[in-house]
Amino acid sequence: MTRDRGLEELLRDELGDQSGLSEKSMFGGRAFLLNGNLLCGARSDGILIRLGKGNDGWALALPGVIQMLSGERVMQGWVRATAEVYGDDGLRRRLLDAALAYVKSLPAK
Repeated sequence: MTRDRGLEELLRDELGDQSGLSEKSMFGGRAFLLNGNLLCGARSDGILIRLGKGNDGWALALPGVIQMLSGERVMQGWVRATAEVYGDDGLRRRLLDAALAYVKSLPAK
């Protein structure tokens, strides 16, 4: 996979004021971490969002949102959204707000 620098910049703009935010290259793209915990990621095939196990049903009901796979393994609590989804300001904000709420509940690493 290749990086999507436009999506990375969009996420930086949305998340920039979060205390404890950092970035690193992972999963063939750019990962955003909050207090050391993975929050979301940007790749050419979409945005990866961490919602937490059991918290992703509402997102998976949206067209353009699928369960994240690592190889053939289903990653519970993680979803991938297409450009049509993250290009919608309201949906992107809803996904990021849900990810932030979940990741903020985790102990810092």
